[in-house]
Amino acid sequence: MSEPTPAHHDDPGDSAPLTCATCGHRPDPGHEATARLTWSRDTTGAAVSWTCDRCSREHLRSIEGKLDPVWW
Repeated sequence: MSEPTPAHHDDPGDSAPLTCATCGHRPDPGHEATARLTWSRDTTGAAVSWTCDRCSREHLRSIEGKLDPVWW
């Protein structure tokens, strides 16, 4: 018996234009789908922000430092 799949919900972060919250970079037109796979997504309450792959790599230690200890 297979497990039920979760219901799909519309996420405002999925339709908003991608802009890196750190450097302001935007993916080239037509590359938004790839960016959604390689960029980091942060959700705080109802707010969604994205960080490009370059900034994510550059600030990895800072990002890891903000994770709850239960992740480690």
